[in-house]
Amino acid sequence: MRLLNFHAAGATHLGLVDGDSVLDLTAASGGRVEFASVTSWLRGGAAAKGEAERLLRQWRAARVKGRPLTTLEHAPLVARDVRIFCVGLNYADHAAENNLPPPSSPIFFTKLASVVIPHGTPIPLPAVGSLVDYEAEVAFVLGAPASRLTEQESGACIAGYTIMNDVTARDLQRQDQQWFRSKNCNGFGPMGPWLVTADEIADPANLDVALRLNGSTGTPAGIGAKQTPPVFLQPGDRMEIEVESVGILRNSVGTRGDA
Repeated sequence: MRLLNFHAAGATHLGLVDGDSVLDLTAASGGRVEFASVTSWLRGGAAAKGEAERLLRQWRAARVKGRPLTTLEHAPLVARDVRIFCVGLNYADHAAENNLPPPSSPIFFTKLASVVIPHGTPIPLPAVGSLVDYEAEVAFVLGAPASRLTEQESGACIAGYTIMNDVTARDLQRQDQQWFRSKNCNGFGPMGPWLVTADEIADPANLDVALRLNGSTGTPAGIGAKQTPPVFLQPGDRMEIEVESVGILRNSVGTRGDA
């Protein structure tokens, strides 16, 4: 299944993508709390997943016309109380272009959920930090509490996958000698366009990932800072991150001083 959040009548609704149409699960469920958003649905566990599948079957049988996918106004994919953990230098090619060996242990940092913006929303450029860069990432979405797991146990906690653009102000990253401020300016977390449930992706460790900036391809190896000459985001730029079996996350770049 592919699930997303969208704006409708001044509120956030949960949608289930079926081809080029979207089933409004919030409305179809009669407003049940577990169908208020993607995060609420994840917290509903197996019962919420089963009910979503039942509503989809019912909808298809009735041949009810859904909302056109292309006309939806996407809402942020995650709630503001979730935690987003990131791993630095997580692609071997990305480590190589920085002239660094792959880390012997994971380098963790965080993105605030409040910086997440949805598919189709312009990325604001900050008033401070002029060297704004991009990184294409596959985001693993946990659907259950997880602690002290073995590698073999961890897969059972993954509810699905989405796409994230790890937007970074490289000049702030260099000034601060750590990554928090440079990766958490307002709007520096484009995510979407939807959550794809884990059962739809057989081998998440082997997905093709590409980012196109105004039609040119980059990242995981090919961040703007490592181009010759360096390429940083400018107002009006258009980005697409495509991940095999997940979809395409599209965002333009807004004006400077918006963040």
